[in-house]
Amino acid sequence: MSDENTNIAVTPSAYAYPLLIKQLLHTPRAIAAEQEIVYSDRLRMTYADMFERIGRFANLLARLGVARGETVAMMDWDSHRYLESFFAVPMYGAVLQTVNIRLSAEQVAYTLNDAGASVVLVNAEFLPLLTQIRGELRTVRRFVLIADDAAELPEDFEGEYEALLGACPAHFDFPDLDENARATTFYTTGTTGNPKGVYFSHRQLVLHTLAVTAALAMAPSQGRFHRGDVYMPMTPMFHVHAWGVPYVATMMGVKQVYPGRYLPDHLLKLKTTEKVTFSHCVPTILMMLLGAPSAKDVELSGWKMVIGGSALPGSLAQSALDRGIDVFTGYGMSETCPILTLAQIPPEVALDQPNLELRLKTGRPVPLVDLKTVDAEMTAVARDGRAVGEVVVRAPWLTQGYLNKPEASEQLWAGGYLHTQDIGSIDAAGFLQVTDRIKDVIKTGGEWVSSLELEDIISRCDGVAEVAVIAVPDDKWGERPAALVVVKAGASIDEAAIRAQVEKSVEAGHVSRYAIPERVVFVEALDRTSVGKINKRALREKYS
Repeated sequence: MSDENTNIAVTPSAYAYPLLIKQLLHTPRAIAAEQEIVYSDRLRMTYADMFERIGRFANLLARLGVARGETVAMMDWDSHRYLESFFAVPMYGAVLQTVNIRLSAEQVAYTLNDAGASVVLVNAEFLPLLTQIRGELRTVRRFVLIADDAAELPEDFEGEYEALLGACPAHFDFPDLDENARATTFYTTGTTGNPKGVYFSHRQLVLHTLAVTAALAMAPSQGRFHRGDVYMPMTPMFHVHAWGVPYVATMMGVKQVYPGRYLPDHLLKLKTTEKVTFSHCVPTILMMLLGAPSAKDVELSGWKMVIGGSALPGSLAQSALDRGIDVFTGYGMSETCPILTLAQIPPEVALDQPNLELRLKTGRPVPLVDLKTVDAEMTAVARDGRAVGEVVVRAPWLTQGYLNKPEASEQLWAGGYLHTQDIGSIDAAGFLQVTDRIKDVIKTGGEWVSSLELEDIISRCDGVAEVAVIAVPDDKWGERPAALVVVKAGASIDEAAIRAQVEKSVEAGHVSRYAIPERVVFVEALDRTSVGKINKRALREKYS
């Protein structure tokens, strides 16, 4: 027998092996049944326990009347329960919606309705939020309470998660699904309009897991993630599956630590007590960790940390390196599942040097990623480290569109490549360097000034804790850069020092004279999105 389309002989009894999330559990079942999974300072269990709980979770979904293809929404802090949902819900044949609990109440209601969630599992801490939006939810039929401590069960809830799980059998016969069936839905945190839903299939999540595992394992030493590591995410599990790394860590069978809420002293305590060696976070979290009072008494060396979500300032990276943290950048978007590149030090580069410049690059593509920079006609620009263009990409795990938004989906995929809306250059060694968002680049005096590059320069000025550079309107030049600066506690700095710092880079030929900021505004804090990124749209509206 042969397949007419492929001309490949097919044995009738052969198993086609669809790329399903359940296949990621074969290796840990075989090698890591007694490995630990830790939740904060509350619970310790083994992988064998997790496998049973995944089965119980699936049986619970059946008892709740969840049909294949329906959406089950999760509202929780980072926990073992969230990890269970990453597997049980899509393996059952439903779609997992990871709810961004940091959105406004109105936006949370919008995402639940847009995704068509039929069941919501909600942590007791979010009951006030749920009460606020309850009357707006159009599709939800069932609610399940999640509680770390004793909590009163709301009147119309099905029950408490642990009690319901305990009443269900541990065995569930997970079906072979279509590998292209939708497995998860997540909503982007755009700064305009309602959030947009991105979705990923079983096949996409498995391929992303395999490619990221390969990229992290191929590193000879620096930036390597291996079976001897202890993993703790510091990127919310609601945000693109915590960058997909929990799937990687589970497939590898490593010890995992889930911290609950992100409190700096608690994260540092877990780092010490559980001997955490591999994490990922946005720059804001890294800054919080290094600035926490308890950080000076914690041994941080040997902690490998991928930084993404926004540009990593050089001064912050140097502070991390000074404490022994193996810090390096990663790049991706909600639409890309998300990891596209990693800035690992190549083997030909000496590791006895800090290599700060390489660690701060946007990175080289992980396996299976087709990434290039293009001009307005979609023609690839030179890979010389100087020519800039929009970063466009193809990979087998990119969202195929925005949920219920066909016009925006076509714009995302115009020309057959996913448009990142980032501007960057690629050098001869294959390193991408994103220089700005298209909407954030400053067009002044006939030149483009990179807000990210200018932020990095200013961040190196003594006394600067954080900085955001935005474009402000100018009658003569069109736009001019304005620097919004947060000063370190106890430090003293003035506008002249900021300007002098930029002028040094102008004199060295690193940036144009147009980069010298028109205004320097000292602020208490910078506006941020729900996932900790600097919200430049809000800043432009406030200071333009």
